[in-house]
Amino acid sequence: QVQLVESGGGSVQTGGSLRLSCVVSGLSPSLDTMGWFRQAPGKEREFVAATTWSAGQERYSDSARGRFTISRDNAKSTVYLQMNFLRPADTAVYYCAAALGSLKNTFASASRYNDWGRGTQVSVSS
Repeated sequence: QVQLVESGGGSVQTGGSLRLSCVVSGLSPSLDTMGWFRQAPGKEREFVAATTWSAGQERYSDSARGRFTISRDNAKSTVYLQMNFLRPADTAVYYCAAALGSLKNTFASASRYNDWGRGTQVSVSS
């Protein structure tokens, strides 16, 4: 059974940085795509970034591009999200998720992902 555990959230001021980690256990080779999503209170869950274990391709939302970097360490079964220049609008619970197969063109859709972590809170104050 796949388990995903996020960590690294916290409270920072505008312009600060955080690095989120997602440790994956029970990973199957078929679960190649890893994504980060976030959900703010009263809002839908939204895509942030995605990558693949096999090729390390990267995809970002418009709001994340240029500020956030997704990476993975295959030896540690860990995916990271480095977040710089944080803004109050980035405040949300951040989730990592795993999906079957390659990125395809559905990497930004939450329904594509089979397994989810419980999330880690990120709060950015002005």
